[in-house]
Amino acid sequence: MNDDQLEGKWKQIRGEFKQKYGKLTDDDTTYSEGKFDEMLGRLQEKTGKTKEELKDEIDRW
Repeated sequence: MNDDQLEGKWKQIRGEFKQKYGKLTDDDTTYSEGKFDEMLGRLQEKTGKTKEELKDEIDRW
């Protein structure tokens, strides 16, 4: 899955992801173009998961 596909999928599931990880805020799950890695870093910090784990979780959703 390329970053564009991952971005599109992320937009579809971010609400569910925020429900699963209650510590996440809109600021954590929102990003502007070119900031996907930064957003993943925020998610890593809040969830304790690696970037690959998060990408895999998003991919499986």
